[in-house]
Amino acid sequence: MKLIADSGSTKTHWCVIDEEIVRKELITDGINPFYQTQQDVVALLDEQLVLQLANLMIDEIHFYGAGCSFPEKKLIVSQALVRFFSAAIIEVQSDLLGAARALFQHEAGIACILGTGSNSCYYDGNDIVQQVSPLGFILGDEGSGAVLGKLFVADCLKNQLSEWICDKFLDEYELTPATLLDRIYKHPFPNRFLAQFTPFILEHLEEPALFNLVYDSFEAFLLRNVKQYPLEGMKVSFVGSIAHYFRDTLEIVASEQGLEIARIEQNPMEGLIHYHSFPKK
Repeated sequence: MKLIADSGSTKTHWCVIDEEIVRKELITDGINPFYQTQQDVVALLDEQLVLQLANLMIDEIHFYGAGCSFPEKKLIVSQALVRFFSAAIIEVQSDLLGAARALFQHEAGIACILGTGSNSCYYDGNDIVQQVSPLGFILGDEGSGAVLGKLFVADCLKNQLSEWICDKFLDEYELTPATLLDRIYKHPFPNRFLAQFTPFILEHLEEPALFNLVYDSFEAFLLRNVKQYPLEGMKVSFVGSIAHYFRDTLEIVASEQGLEIARIEQNPMEGLIHYHSFPKK
């Protein structure tokens, strides 16, 4: 049996398959080796995953994760996995390659992620051959949940939004300006913290200031990332919760930039199951 993992900074979706038949699915906390040590990952696997797979014989593991673009980061995850699945063949790849494989299988295309973070690449049907670095939510990650949350919170605290919106936000999440700053600057995973505010933004998207905030961030994602790839004859597709829930706005922005979006998927798991069940001949 094969264990497939799609991991972001917020959560990891695990799926055990046997000849494309799903035997078990579960969700754990996110795994990101940029923010977690090997010991952190081992502890997470031990507490949230291993016991739930105790009666299953795992032959292969295909782990696709945020923060898994560099060999030393992949090693953190693979060495944690081998602690519990020593007999399995283990492949650790970036969440971006996972998105590309899920969206395009063995065909070429421009694969994009809009979730807690954002990313993009030109995929030739086998490998990522060009990628604009996402740079994280401080320097980049345009259009991501973390950046939408960051921009929204900053606008609230700098009095750029309607007073009633800011008051409702602080009341709904039981926050104050002081606790917001404390959580962002003094606690781990500020990207996760900021991304959790995107449902509030979506709920109030009819507010011009919030629509413009989302529009501008999506436009920045397309201009600073997607438009650097060879687009002639290429399909552009998206995966991720932000792309899924804000798809109407995303499609408007793409159209005004002269781009047509081929597919938008909330998560890549269905495509990855198909990819690993029917390898290229």
